Amino acid sequence: MLLDVGLPLSLAFIMFSLGFGLRFSDFGRVLAMPRAAVLGIVLQVLGVPLVAFLLLQVVELPPALAFGVMILAVCPGGVTSNILTKIAGGTVALSITLTAVVSLLSVLTVPVLVGWSATVFLGEGTQAINVSAIAVSMFAITTVPVLLGLLLRYLAEAFAARNEALISQIALVLFVVIVVAALATNWALFVAHIGHLGPLLVAMNAILLVLGMGIARLIGLGGADGICISIEMGVQNAALGITVAGLVAQVGGIPEFAIPAAVYGITMYLVTIPGMFLLRKIFAEA
Repeated sequence: MLLDVGLPLSLAFIMFSLGFGLRFSDFGRVLAMPRAAVLGIVLQVLGVPLVAFLLLQVVELPPALAFGVMILAVCPGGVTSNILTKIAGGTVALSITLTAVVSLLSVLTVPVLVGWSATVFLGEGTQAINVSAIAVSMFAITTVPVLLGLLLRYLAEAFAARNEALISQIALVLFVVIVVAALATNWALFVAHIGHLGPLLVAMNAILLVLGMGIARLIGLGGADGICISIEMGVQNAALGITVAGLVAQVGGIPEFAIPAAVYGITMYLVTIPGMFLLRKIFAEA
């Protein structure tokens, strides 16, 4: 019961923290940097799920875990991607824009792609996924909190400036709690499958980082934009993935669908942090 209430509330606060760090002008940057923004949005919404799908054709996982990988892949970028982009010397304004736009789009894209993934990996005989119900739930626990955070920042800029760091720290703690709870709840399954699930997720992360940077440079974007798009692809909203898994399963607690998101919530930082500096060095010398 505690998990059933605490999980969506924790995600709602994490999404509120995302909105709290945004301004309405951040959405207007799509028009100011259209090529980079459109590429980032397309790669995040379609490119990440495509990479995950292709990897799952090569690496065989139990259907529930394969479906869990797809749930993770269709989620938007993580809330820490903006910080990592800044540390790596990427275009922070673009990162903020992509995080904001793709997070709001996810209320439409995630339910549809999750429904399709369930059909592909769980089979036609499984319980039908209620796409509409997932969309409504996601709107309540993702879109509404983001908009509330945006609105509070707009109405009380000074208050937001004073408390943004605190809100972000609380959100980080809640994220860690969600990941730990997901792993603890499914510990036996985690131990049984980490041998092949872990390498797949690490490989997916590395491929996404290289792909984001490579395609950005291929179409003539600068290295800073490439770093940003690369990180936005590699860092997923694992907390949302765990929550969506629970919405799909429609059972109490955290289901096994959530294991890939929980594992990725840890490994993505172990891969992305050194990876982004390595990519910057390689492409700077190219």
